[in-house]
Amino acid sequence: MAAAPAPGGGNAKRNQLMIIGAAVLAIALIVGGGFWLTSGDDGGGKQDTANGQNNGGGGGDKPGGGGGTEKVPSNTKAKTLVNVPQPEVQDVVDVGGSWITDSVYVKGDVAKIVGYGLNDGGKKWEIPLTGQLCGATTHVSDNKTAVLFQEGMPSDQNKYPRCNQVGVIDLNAGKLAWSGSVQSVASGDKKVEFKEVTLSGQTVAAGGLQGGAAWNLADGKNLWLPKPDAEKCYDLGYGGGEALAVLRKCGGYGQQYLQAQVLDPATGAPKSSYKMSPGIEWAHIVSTKPFVVAADVGDTAKGGSGVSDLFVIDDAGQLKTKIAMSSGNYDPDCPATEVEGCTKIVVGNGKVYVPSAEHQGATATGRTNELLSFDLNTGKQTTDRADAGERYTLVPLRMDGSNIIAYKWPPYDKGGQVVSIDGATMKETLLMEMPADKDFRRAETSFSVEHAEYRYHNGRLFIAEQLISKRYSSSGDPEYLFASFAAN
Repeated sequence: MAAAPAPGGGNAKRNQLMIIGAAVLAIALIVGGGFWLTSGDDGGGKQDTANGQNNGGGGGDKPGGGGGTEKVPSNTKAKTLVNVPQPEVQDVVDVGGSWITDSVYVKGDVAKIVGYGLNDGGKKWEIPLTGQLCGATTHVSDNKTAVLFQEGMPSDQNKYPRCNQVGVIDLNAGKLAWSGSVQSVASGDKKVEFKEVTLSGQTVAAGGLQGGAAWNLADGKNLWLPKPDAEKCYDLGYGGGEALAVLRKCGGYGQQYLQAQVLDPATGAPKSSYKMSPGIEWAHIVSTKPFVVAADVGDTAKGGSGVSDLFVIDDAGQLKTKIAMSSGNYDPDCPATEVEGCTKIVVGNGKVYVPSAEHQGATATGRTNELLSFDLNTGKQTTDRADAGERYTLVPLRMDGSNIIAYKWPPYDKGGQVVSIDGATMKETLLMEMPADKDFRRAETSFSVEHAEYRYHNGRLFIAEQLISKRYSSSGDPEYLFASFAAN
């Protein structure tokens, strides 16, 4: 009997792709100063929840009696909706960005964004871009979202075009509502390059090593630009959702420090500011309301999570509590330098929910984990516990009201599951279960939990790539841009 594959799947080819992507990124930084961003976990409804991720509408039965809006499908046994093959490319290409509404699933593609119908999976519309995608936010406001794309397509003369274009996508109309770029005193005659983009309410904000800028969501009017600072501060990146927050990097070489601030979204002026301890070079915004920042303090994070501590900051900019995660018993995932790129961690109900590290289950070959939580007021672990089940590994995706939507990576002989977990009782309610047949499982588990986009809404699950690369062999398993499943 074969052992279950490790959660994250993707096999050696997936790992190779990430290594290639990192190498290309390093070259891009040297040659063209370009940056790539892949969007984080779940997004796509109409309203933003406290953890900055989107809670889709729907109504109907509320799983577990909690405050969610996701209803239990009449038939939880899922079938394939549509699997879209990866397009042919000659390099590593960013295709990040996934959003789901009541009628359409929207996916980043090669120099375009495509909308697919939720009933039949057919293509509904396509938005061409002048360059490759290089950033996307998970947040949605007024059925609009924001992306970054390069100033042109790669060529022999310019293999890595600059990531300096900001665009807003109307998810209902399937149109590019507006796009633009900015120049600043610091950037000279060149347009400002960005690394990440987010949105909060009516403000789109993009940040990077050249500073941050913001625009009005509706009409693209510029709200602020990178500006010189006596302390050599610049807006590294923003967190969106219910509030707008920023991580500012300040100080000269060898004396740099980070400030975590909540901003007035109309002006960019700080409402509160917290100075992080010296030596913390990078941090991540997990939630903006409440304000939760993750960091790897002193390189003490274990298990590749990138998180040793969570900082809970109050409205006055004071540290409310610090939650230690350096024991290696927990498994959030925050990439090294992305401000708003954390996955496998959600905030709601006055708590932060994280999975435990995977461990041996009831059998010698079985692996499993649990969903646990910490109180944001006290910083202490609560008694909350939701078990993944023998040979399953549970990954929290987003909040649904007071419920938690989670995905369960499957054992080798079963399909994965999507469950709703009641925030009060931690009771799990099955929303959908993928087929156990070999071909279905191969498609589902060909993606990496750490690097794929998982979007669930109203009995539909989409699992998508964020980076794709040149395929060097026509043999082997099919490779998909995204796979999708429908439960009713």
